[in-house]
Amino acid sequence: MDYQDKKKFFDQLLTVYGRNTVLEALQEKDIPVHKLHLAKTNRRGGSLDKILNLARQRDIEIAYHSREALSRISRNQRQDQGVAADLQCPRYGHYRDFLARPPAQYQLIALDRVTNPQNLGMVIRSICASPIQGLLLPSKGCAPLSPLVIKASAGSVFHCPIFRGEELTEALQEFITHGAEVCILSADAEQSLTQFKAQGPVIYVLGNETTGVSQAVTDLAQHEVHIPMCNGVESLNVAVTAALLAFRDVIATVD
Repeated sequence: MDYQDKKKFFDQLLTVYGRNTVLEALQEKDIPVHKLHLAKTNRRGGSLDKILNLARQRDIEIAYHSREALSRISRNQRQDQGVAADLQCPRYGHYRDFLARPPAQYQLIALDRVTNPQNLGMVIRSICASPIQGLLLPSKGCAPLSPLVIKASAGSVFHCPIFRGEELTEALQEFITHGAEVCILSADAEQSLTQFKAQGPVIYVLGNETTGVSQAVTDLAQHEVHIPMCNGVESLNVAVTAALLAFRDVIATVD
């Protein structure tokens, strides 16, 4: 395997932690597990025995680490419970892999500083169930893909197209260079979502639960739209908004 192949392979790895989360992942037989990581100090019994049995049944490599080394793998010593696993999610990878061979027309949803793990999980679930091409998820500023996110997504995080990157503004600039348009949701926008018609690939950006889309992202956007509200309500939960966007074209075609 050459460098590029190795890089692409490791870009598809999603490390999850916590006994229940890892157990659920091992029970999903269609999700390839690259490696199971265990702390040497773990006590046998209960869910740990179930994890070990499933790993052996599936012929998954098991690596034992010091508690300190495992915490570097999980990046969450307080909650990993001495267990982590590298999942090879076929629809999880870097956004540049998507840009290397993008569809002629596509729609993505991007998140800007969405920090609530339950909101993130529900956003992922809506996107996974919809026909749009995926979620652009920066590592800086957004909630990580933690057990809380996985639970809120009802396991759809393992199947959703998720394109990761570090900085959202950097990723959006590259998408714009490749011909995509950026559209933000703003209560002050003159044009409504139902009026907006993208002329090519489009990325809808949803902002922070409290402060909305950042100024840096607003400066990059070519379009701003709003969702019409009634009864004095100013905004919707970010997960609800994501669902409306994800199923917008489906709803529009219903007789």
